[in-house]
Amino acid sequence: MQYAALVTWVVAAGLGFSMLATWVSHGGTRSGTGAASHFQPPVVFGHFLLAAAGLVVWLIYLVNSSSTLAWVAFVDLVVVAVIGDTLVYRWYKDRDSGDVRATGTSGAGAGVPGARAPGDTMASPATQQGTGLAEQRIPTAVVAAHGVFAVATVVLVLLTALGIGVS
Repeated sequence: MQYAALVTWVVAAGLGFSMLATWVSHGGTRSGTGAASHFQPPVVFGHFLLAAAGLVVWLIYLVNSSSTLAWVAFVDLVVVAVIGDTLVYRWYKDRDSGDVRATGTSGAGAGVPGARAPGDTMASPATQQGTGLAEQRIPTAVVAAHGVFAVATVVLVLLTALGIGVS
């Protein structure tokens, strides 16, 4: 069970890293007027760093089998999950409402509703308008897969911490 948790954690981390790279490459870290994201960089990077720290704790647990470390990893994952849920809620809310620009208006053109910015290849399923937010460039399938593997990881780590299926 503990090795299955490691596999799901590594897969979730890989998907998470690809989402982080997409967000950063599309200007997600810019702040102020004309910001390219509704996500706060400390929240995004905090989610990433806490998940990575938890993975390190889990690797140490696998080496020495300390039940305390399993519980520390589980608590870390719960915090990471809460932050992740917050990010997904905002991502979904923006996608669902059609609020696809950092300025709060639909469309990516300069003051033209529904216009697309040069090079914009993304479209909101709800509005079929161009996206301006960095987080909306992340494919839905990647977000969903990351969530599935993250939930599986939390469950497997909890079961391991409880001593269920530990060899």
